[in-house]
Formats: sequence, C-alpha cells, structure tokens
Amino acid sequence: MEVVNALGRRKAAVARIFVTEGNGQITINKRDLVVYFPSPTLQYVVKQPLNKLGVTEKYDIKVNLDGGGFKGQAEALRLAIARALVKINPEDKPALKEEGFMTRDPREVERKKPGRPKARKRFQFSKR
Repeated sequence: MEVVNALGRRKAAVARIFVTEGNGQITINKRDLVVYFPSPTLQYVVKQPLNKLGVTEKYDIKVNLDGGGFKGQAEALRLAIARALVKINPEDKPALKEEGFMTRDPREVERKKPGRPKARKRFQFSKR
C-alpha cells in the first residue's frame, strides 16, 4: 500500500495526514497521540473512524496539525482520518457517513462588529 494523504478542517484547525500500513501508531507533530492529546475524550474522538471500521491496529498515521484549539484540532483530525479511510476503501463511506464523520462542520467564529463589544452583543442602552 502506498501513502494515502488527506486533509481535515474544523474551526481554525487544519490536519494534514499521511496514512501507511503499520501497527496503529499515530504521530502528531512528531509526538505520540497520548502525549499530544492527554485527554482520553479527545483520544477517543480522534480514533472514532478507526474504531467504527475496526482497523485501529492496521494503519500508521503521521499528522501535521496547525491552528485552532485542542477540540477543533481533534475534530479536524477525525475528519482527515475518515477521508483517508474512504480513499483506501470506498465501500467504507456509508458506514462513516451515517456516524457523521464525513461531514465538514462549517461553523466558524463570527467577526466582531464595530461599535459593539462582541459579534452580536450590544452595550447597555441608556435612555437618558
């Protein structure tokens, strides 16, 4: 099997991944998954597509993660892994799609507007 690459995005985070056959090693920015994401919840989020297809121990994944916070990065990585698995085996797409792993979450932070404290919040109105 050759190297399969894929891209995942979420909020401001971008995950570029390279998947090769191996024994389940996930390396993020030259660090191990457990070191990069100490939270078990985020490790679970990252591994969801692999667990769904039962291929956790089959592929080695090298990741370049950039931007955003840890939650956005974990979800960007999940999308990238799902896309790579579909490139490897297109028959897996319906199973991943029904779990929602193939959908790019389009929600982004709204920009701050002038004359307001935040995007939509307004300063307290004073009649007099």
